[in-house]
Amino acid sequence: MTVNIHAAKTNLSELVARVERGERILIARAGKPVAQLVPAPKGRRSSLPPDDPLLHLNTFALDGPGGKLTNEDIDRILYGQR
Repeated sequence: MTVNIHAAKTNLSELVARVERGERILIARAGKPVAQLVPAPKGRRSSLPPDDPLLHLNTFALDGPGGKLTNEDIDRILYGQR
């Protein structure tokens, strides 16, 4: 479906509802397509495997000039006292 930009501004709520139902709507200015309303991509959350090192930073912390840093230490350094 194609609508002109004035009609799109006037009926935005209705057009968004149609897009939420899966329709794609082309917006035109002076008969020339300039934009398209499409459904937003479905969010896909990827999960980390249970053995991912990011989930066990305390286990993988390295001794360095400041000694062994834990997650709490890093948070305190970056974000201040909690």
